[in-house]
Amino acid sequence: MNTKRPLSPHLQIYKPQLTSVLSISHRITGVILSIFSILIPIFLLFLSLGADYYNLLLRIMDNFFIKVILAGTIFVVVYHLSNGIRHLFWDLGLGLSLRNSYISGYLVILISVVITIISVFYLN
Repeated sequence: MNTKRPLSPHLQIYKPQLTSVLSISHRITGVILSIFSILIPIFLLFLSLGADYYNLLLRIMDNFFIKVILAGTIFVVVYHLSNGIRHLFWDLGLGLSLRNSYISGYLVILISVVITIISVFYLN
């Protein structure tokens, strides 16, 4: 079957746009948050086992690599929350123009970075 119909373009042809990148990263951060939510009961278990385990948890949390992961987690939480609020405004029919969607997209990135930086400096 050799038809002369054109093939549909693939992802490699499209230039990444802010709206599409933020949409894909919103889904990725949702998956990351789902995976990291397993840590919450583990932390609570460590806290409930007594002072020795609490001190072990503090030593683990003092590791530089763990602090980098926590800073990334803070960014993921803030990004997912602020981009989710942006999507709620879109569901209400607000900010759907191309100009407003780019402004709100850059605002989501800015808010996420600023709150992450403030949180990292505050928690150190």
